[in-house]
Amino acid sequence: MKKIGICAYAQTYVETNMWHQRFQEMAWEVVKKLLDETSLDFSDTGIEMTISVSDDVFDARTISDNAMTDVLGAHFKCEEKVAQEGLQAIYYACSVINSGIADVVMVVGHCKESQAKSRNMVTHMVFDPFYERPVGMDFLVAAGMQAQSFKHRTQISDMELAQIVVRARERGHKNRFYPEITPLTYDEVITSEYLCKPIRRYHAYPVSDGAVGFILTSEHRAKELCKDPVWIDGVGCSMDTYFPKNGDLLDLSSLKDATTRAKKRAGLDSLDEIDLYEISDQYAYQLPLWSVGLGLIRMDDVVSFIKNGGLDEKNINPSGGMLIGGPLILGGLFRLVEAVKQLKGVSENQVKDPKKALVHSSMGPAGQFHSIAIVSRDN
Repeated sequence: MKKIGICAYAQTYVETNMWHQRFQEMAWEVVKKLLDETSLDFSDTGIEMTISVSDDVFDARTISDNAMTDVLGAHFKCEEKVAQEGLQAIYYACSVINSGIADVVMVVGHCKESQAKSRNMVTHMVFDPFYERPVGMDFLVAAGMQAQSFKHRTQISDMELAQIVVRARERGHKNRFYPEITPLTYDEVITSEYLCKPIRRYHAYPVSDGAVGFILTSEHRAKELCKDPVWIDGVGCSMDTYFPKNGDLLDLSSLKDATTRAKKRAGLDSLDEIDLYEISDQYAYQLPLWSVGLGLIRMDDVVSFIKNGGLDEKNINPSGGMLIGGPLILGGLFRLVEAVKQLKGVSENQVKDPKKALVHSSMGPAGQFHSIAIVSRDN
């Protein structure tokens, strides 16, 4: 895989109800920042292709990217849409640049989860209409079943889950782009109501509205456009069977497969060179579960790992992760923002001198689909 440069990134604030902006305005806020930072335009020597990320159901319209042409498509160049998960748009952009089709690609994602009556109603729509929808399946129910299995397997308690949440909220409170995030006490987490047992209210990521974007370029254009690009060294993705986990809700084979592919493309034999991890933990229990899938800890060691500060020791979600917010379909893109900030040394929760980071995203019931990106900076 050729080196792909991230020359600019931008995001809006993340709020639970961004009622004051249409999603086109949210996206334009991001596009404007990207153009200003790089001095690019949509001329023949500027942005050659745009990849948008949106969801028809969240946007309440079919062909949701059609409503974005005034922001992304009026330059009469190629505009493509990804509706799976935001990190897939990065994968797509890397493929385009590696193929030689384009040297400069803009990726912009938006989502207003608050527009739907319930995001559970939205995720309900992805299930099989004959066998699964009639019994009320949605992502929360699937996660509740997976959390039950994980709790039984590891004996993780509400206290360890609260430790994950309290840590995330403390870090998120420092980030100006998450103005609604406040610290929580252990008691507030442990006594919050159940959403789907054993998942409590504060175990779940908050309903989120926001937009995010990047300028990705070939290596030679990156050196022209910015002084210190962050490099995408390798990407990988893998999907599980159509019916979630084929019965084993703790099967992590798709995550392991995605990680193996990303490592291979990045030229890594192991993750020993990775200095920090940004993991899409839509629910608190998923942070240690996905860490197991990445090979960072063993299933039998989950409880002691959390109790003894293993998350800090391995720099897992120093930003607070997805538990502080970020729309479902943009989870990986917001994790990538935080990884880029760390590598540039401008994070609100900066770790010491990171050189390589792993970004993870998950989509589908109980982590059916996983994507990985390995990014680095020049020494």
